[in-house]
Amino acid sequence: TAYTLGTTLGGFVLALALGFIAAVGIVYSRFLERTLYTLLVALNSVPKVALAPLFVIWMGTGAEPKIAIALTIAIFATVIDTVLGLRSVEPDLLNLAKSARASEWHVLTKIRIPSALPSMFAGMKLAISLALVGAIVGEFVAGNTGLGQVILQAEGMLQTPRMFVAIFILGVLGTVLFYLVDWIERLLLPWHISQRGAAMTHGA
Repeated sequence: TAYTLGTTLGGFVLALALGFIAAVGIVYSRFLERTLYTLLVALNSVPKVALAPLFVIWMGTGAEPKIAIALTIAIFATVIDTVLGLRSVEPDLLNLAKSARASEWHVLTKIRIPSALPSMFAGMKLAISLALVGAIVGEFVAGNTGLGQVILQAEGMLQTPRMFVAIFILGVLGTVLFYLVDWIERLLLPWHISQRGAAMTHGA
């Protein structure tokens, strides 16, 4: 469980970092929008099980290919939602920033990113689940430890209870990770309408 959690978080963190950089580039560059965005769409259309053997050939059978597969699966959701958030800014705010002669850096950090946070967290919730799937796919293809390997070993020895336990742990792990991201969102975005609505519901 610890091994699978580590590879999942590794792929998730890389997906957040690289996805954010890619999203900013796509928003500010028409060239990147036409090239990188198209490449990500094409990459997302390829079954990741087909890519997993390539990562094993390139990176070996350690944790690196599992993290790479988790990154590959999770990054698309991160980029899509971050791009949506960065572009979903009130035009009046952008016009006000331009009239105040704000630099693009200040527009990005003071206006676009705060406005994009709700969409970014929506992408994070999906990405953390996809990263877990990617880690398991990597363990299926090449691994000697982790929950994915436990499931394969249980299948080979026809140990149904052991397989169910591993699947149950995966379900618990995925749920905990999802609600951890949700808790961080509520902690950082108490002002957002979705959080105010949730607070009113809990209070009722």
